Amino acid sequence: MFGMLVNGVIGIAMAALVAIADALVHWRVYNAAGVWRRGLRGNERMDRLLRLTLERRGHRVLLARTVPGHGSADELVVGPGGVWLVHNEAWQPDAEISHHGGRLFIDGRTQSKLVRGLTERAEAAARLISERAGTPVKVVPVLAVHGGHLPRRTPFAADGITFAPPLRLVRWIRRNPSAEYSAEEVEAIARAAVHALPIGGRTMTAAA
Repeated sequence: MFGMLVNGVIGIAMAALVAIADALVHWRVYNAAGVWRRGLRGNERMDRLLRLTLERRGHRVLLARTVPGHGSADELVVGPGGVWLVHNEAWQPDAEISHHGGRLFIDGRTQSKLVRGLTERAEAAARLISERAGTPVKVVPVLAVHGGHLPRRTPFAADGITFAPPLRLVRWIRRNPSAEYSAEEVEAIARAAVHALPIGGRTMTAAA
């Protein structure tokens, strides 16, 4: 009788452990999927974050601008410390995002097309804004990462571009100026950008 009781208790305990493990697996899958879903709306999240943080600190944030011949800029940030072209990208929850030898890798594959396109977009934006403003303006490309497995230390630089989750990217922008502008110069550059880069937009899609 005692043996049967012990076996029954052990059976119940094992069943409970299996149920807990199953629930944990399902929770992790759901949580990962949640990151993926949020990533698909990454540009909207980044829009709000930039306006709640940097715009309150003397920056101007321009949304969904088109860089003629080079696609769109999700956000263009003009502030006392410089000008940044922010691109949002979503990767699957289990995608491994890494950098080696100064280059970006996603699941072991280089991302030449992505980084080249973003770099060229920032350079074209800088040229157009500079022409309109009548003064040289540097535009720094940065990428907000939504989803995927990032290295422990972020932000990180690869292929000349800084990568980080949204909030850490905002902090990096604040702490890493590339220029020094007065409030009047910020407004002048922002006005030039408004005229040089027409309103556009894109639907954010998952990267391969």
